[in-house]
Amino acid sequence: MEAKAPSFSIITVTFNAEKVLERTMECVFRQSYPNIEYIIIDGASKDATVDNIKRYAGQLAYWVSEPDRGLYDAMNKGLRKASGDYVLFLNAGDTLQRPDTIAGIAEIAQKNQLPDILYGETDLVDTEGRFIAHRRLKAPKQLNWKSFRMGMLVCHQAFVVKRTLAPLYDLKYHYSSDFDWCIRCMKRTGNIQNTHLRLINYLNEGLTTSNQKTSLKERYRIMAFYYGRIPVFFLHLWFAIRFYWAKWIKRIV
Repeated sequence: MEAKAPSFSIITVTFNAEKVLERTMECVFRQSYPNIEYIIIDGASKDATVDNIKRYAGQLAYWVSEPDRGLYDAMNKGLRKASGDYVLFLNAGDTLQRPDTIAGIAEIAQKNQLPDILYGETDLVDTEGRFIAHRRLKAPKQLNWKSFRMGMLVCHQAFVVKRTLAPLYDLKYHYSSDFDWCIRCMKRTGNIQNTHLRLINYLNEGLTTSNQKTSLKERYRIMAFYYGRIPVFFLHLWFAIRFYWAKWIKRIV
């Protein structure tokens, strides 16, 4: 027997995003699937972001513009307001790949008795929404909490979680709490479904990218916490050897 049609809470966190937010909002409003609530949490933007939000306020389930303690505090605000069966975070500038993307996720969820987590693939786009490349890390055929020992194999935006399963983000991480959050979600369940769909166009810039060094340090701490310091050290040593070996091969070919 097929499960009931699930509802989705899509959450967008913004700050001074006037140039890219409208594209994200419009992609949500174009979705063919009816059971969607759209939530926008703005961090008291100083540009025209709030004016853009107000133009679409009638199509939003909830929005607010107020100071926060950073990106993940704003995400927690969104989680607290969400009421859908599943939650999906879509940052300003990111878009769903197709108007039937959520419908596709819902169909797979129903056929598989509403798994706790669904995931898929991601493409990178520029500030104009133009395709750059497929994401370098490809989503594995099967995913569990140990998979992230090899890095964040699934983009946060292409990671759809049951709301009742999703914890709040840990605010001690300023740039990589999404990495920690995904692992914690997966540790709570083994019921994870690959959609085998390209779900998200991801804007190839942002807070984590612009603070990459600090982000990588946080990610290393997270990996060491979940997977052990010694295994993570040797794994990263192997990553480094593989990286420099590949560079040396390119120089001599």
